[in-house]
Amino acid sequence: MLSDAIARPASAAAFFDLDRTLIRGSANYPLAIAAFRSGHVPWRDLVKDTFNAISFHRKGSTDEGSAALRERILGAVAGIRQSDIIHLAHAIVPRVVGRAIPESLDLLAECRAAGYDRIVVSASPIELVAPIAEELGLEGAVATRSELEDGRYTGRLVGEFCYGAGKVVEIEKLAAERGYDLDRCSAFSDSVSDLPMMERVGTAVAVNPDKELRELAHERGWRVVEIGRKRR
Repeated sequence: MLSDAIARPASAAAFFDLDRTLIRGSANYPLAIAAFRSGHVPWRDLVKDTFNAISFHRKGSTDEGSAALRERILGAVAGIRQSDIIHLAHAIVPRVVGRAIPESLDLLAECRAAGYDRIVVSASPIELVAPIAEELGLEGAVATRSELEDGRYTGRLVGEFCYGAGKVVEIEKLAAERGYDLDRCSAFSDSVSDLPMMERVGTAVAVNPDKELRELAHERGWRVVEIGRKRR
């Protein structure tokens, strides 16, 4: 148990990846469907999102796929009112949270009992990730933020794309704001793409990990939580 491995911290956080770690599949796909139905996303892009969602469900994320998705999303939302995206995101949050993984909900409860703030860290838009964190009763969210002018998206980012090394930059900002000691924090993920974040904190936990992360977890003695299997 995490609470057995680490003394109760005075001010520390447990950072959770979202897709395939807290929920099954991708949170962005339901948002893409909602955006299509509202006229914000053309049919050809929805088809791409469908294939991407199937691939992601089977294989997880890739650097190339995540970068391509970032650029397409930024281009697609340019000129759209943020309030429209917030409305779409709030409408789909119950469905997304309904796909929460039971074993991961147990981990969230475990971290709460150990005194950690629980923070979702995702490459998805903050407009989607923040209400998911709120619906789950968590203490915060770190995600990709898009630049706004007069309430509309410009097609550019504010800060880092919250993926890979970008997650480290963003959790360091949050740690500075809230006084977290990252050496006493924990990170939970399914993907080797989150290795920078997992190496930045004191304790890493692999949740239903991909092949590369599984091998690293075993080499380094990290805890591994299997979904639908006996825990290790």
